Amino acid sequence: MKVSVIIPVYNEAPTLRTAVERVLASALELEVLCVDDGSQDGSTEILTQLQRQYPQVRVFLQPRNLGKGAALRRGIEQAIGDFVIIQDADLEYDPADYPILLEPLLQGNADVVYGSRFQGGRPHRVLYFWHSVANSLLTTLSNCLTNINLSDMETCYKAFRREVIQSIPLEEDRFGFEPEITVKIAKRRLRIFEVGISYWGRTYEEGKKIRWRDGVHALWCLLKYSFRERARAAQPDFAAQPLPQAAAPPRQAPTSGKLNS
Repeated sequence: MKVSVIIPVYNEAPTLRTAVERVLASALELEVLCVDDGSQDGSTEILTQLQRQYPQVRVFLQPRNLGKGAALRRGIEQAIGDFVIIQDADLEYDPADYPILLEPLLQGNADVVYGSRFQGGRPHRVLYFWHSVANSLLTTLSNCLTNINLSDMETCYKAFRREVIQSIPLEEDRFGFEPEITVKIAKRRLRIFEVGISYWGRTYEEGKKIRWRDGVHALWCLLKYSFRERARAAQPDFAAQPLPQAAAPPRQAPTSGKLNS
């Protein structure tokens, strides 16, 4: 059983090495796909060092800053593991929670697992009240539009069967990935589980990037994809079609530190 961990990277030099090494410390067979989204703070050089140091690390360079969603698409396309986990590079999410995320997948009960910051007894850092309000409102609207009962739609930690995530066409370039993928997996009637995870949120002074505009865009994405997927689901053959089995990309030869662009 192999797990592909996808890490979008944009100006994460202070935490990047620690984040990747925490991922690699997991007692799992891993490939770590780091997609540098046009960083200008030395993150690219750190990734070069990590790829030379650890054979599990594969690095891809975006031509410019295209956004988190675009970076995730690139990583998803390149993944060859049995399962795919989304991981941020900012230390807000703990790779020690991977076994919790993967358990429903390994048991064959789930196609997708969400790691909820608001479930279970795992520790979490107390931060911004209005962020929690916005998250709650977006999650509630998402549940109304999709008829599923998530507690944390906007969580970073999501795990997938690889053939599932590679079969879903993704469009959003920035933080709209979260509402887009939530709507699309719900409308495909996939088996979704949710597990409690720990969360060590960071402040804006520590480098947090999401802004109120991203919340507005998330709202727009929920409405756009809900109506679009509803129309798609109304097609006679949509619900009856099984998920296609996506072919795994070929393995790349060792690059001796050469980055992929």
